Amino acid sequence: MNEDVTPPRISVVVPVRDDAPYLGLCLEALARQDVPPHEVLVIDNGTSRETALVARAAGATVVPEAMPGMAAAAARGYDAATGDLIARLDADSLPPMDWLREIRGAFAVDPALDAVTGRGVFADLSPARRLVASAGYHGVYYGFFGIALGQVPLHGSNFAMKRAVWEEVRGDVHRTDPGVHDDLDLTMRLGRTRRVRFEPRLAVAVSTRAISSIPRLGAALGRTGHTMRMNADRLRETRAGRLVGTGFGIGPLGRLVPKRLHP
Repeated sequence: MNEDVTPPRISVVVPVRDDAPYLGLCLEALARQDVPPHEVLVIDNGTSRETALVARAAGATVVPEAMPGMAAAAARGYDAATGDLIARLDADSLPPMDWLREIRGAFAVDPALDAVTGRGVFADLSPARRLVASAGYHGVYYGFFGIALGQVPLHGSNFAMKRAVWEEVRGDVHRTDPGVHDDLDLTMRLGRTRRVRFEPRLAVAVSTRAISSIPRLGAALGRTGHTMRMNADRLRETRAGRLVGTGFGIGPLGRLVPKRLHP
């Protein structure tokens, strides 16, 4: 790599709502990065005063977003970012020391890359349960949705994109809809032509709370179905997507599926 080329500045966006304990640990991990971030933006989505205090004490910039929902908060953060790259974490993400270095390296190796994503490691499980949970969760997310969408899906707990790419799609995402999965929605608005890569070395620790109970899993599946229906135009672009869409009530055959059976 040409040493005269200025390395890209990386803005880190962390949307949060009442997650002070998790957020504090996340920000501590960011402070230990061997490549320092250009800025850390904590998007305050109607949090308690304690959460904002934790963010400011860690040196992060607090950006308020009154509209409820992760989609609105994440989009507000991407809009506010001033770096060349925008990296995304959730409040319960714990990135290793080399996380930002790996992100910078991915874009250096492949300048045509638009976005890169990686795994979330369920650190609060035993090794055996972690292996099973990760295989199931990531197998479905990256395998099933990757085939259906014809694109590598972004993982909201661990991804980065060029700011220029966000500026191209910012008007297309469903930012005002609190019922969508913002990462899946962004993936579908990126479309199949943009260059997105899964990087196995890009891994962060995450909690299992999203999959910790049947009600939580049910709620997540419901948001997935809603996100699919909001992006039906993208699903129709692939044969696998049209087939998957049927199960979510999309298309002529999908309309024959009773609504009570839709995810």
